[in-house]
Amino acid sequence: MTAPATDYAKVRETMVEQQVRPWDVLDTRVLEVLNTVPRDAFVPDAYRAVAYADLQVPIGHGEVMLKPVIEGRMLQALALSPTDEVLEIGTGSGFLAACCGRLARAVQSIELHPDLAEAARARLAALGLDSNVRIETGDALHHTPARQFDAICVTGAVDLIPARFAQWLRPGGRMFVVHGRAPAMQAALLRNQDGASRIESLFETELPYLVGAAPIPAFQF
Repeated sequence: MTAPATDYAKVRETMVEQQVRPWDVLDTRVLEVLNTVPRDAFVPDAYRAVAYADLQVPIGHGEVMLKPVIEGRMLQALALSPTDEVLEIGTGSGFLAACCGRLARAVQSIELHPDLAEAARARLAALGLDSNVRIETGDALHHTPARQFDAICVTGAVDLIPARFAQWLRPGGRMFVVHGRAPAMQAALLRNQDGASRIESLFETELPYLVGAAPIPAFQF
């Protein structure tokens, strides 16, 4: 007997109503994007059955697709407008780039691993979500964009927030970033106000570090 096909639209709605909204994600534009962008199309085939579960999904190279609740809180905190230009540090599966593309004018995403970047481009193109999303392969810790951005989302943790990231924000720009050390990493919103950084702590969480952004091991005698 053939197994019944999964009703992904219904599963998406359940994810939004039972996971994301109870985590204080109430922005209607964010909820609509999470309810319409097909998350299941961005996970590896082996994990498609848990595409909408409350867990991090492995995507290779030790990288993960973030939990839906984290993605929802990130998008809500950034408060993207239709005129915003967004920089994403860590493309991963391409799902967040797709969501940002639906909320903002343009998205530039940087991915360290060429195979992840290529797979993300292919997914976005197949879904017709690539018109305003550009994915580059590179190391964000040694990269200098040609311009500044209204918003930056950092999809991996950093021990210390790199000063260079804040310099990529336009005046009034904001960046979502998870920083610190497990088990008490802080998700924060950094704002560029009058040339100075203002940081607001949002919640505690735990993410894999960006490559090169983990704490330096202390020397032991």
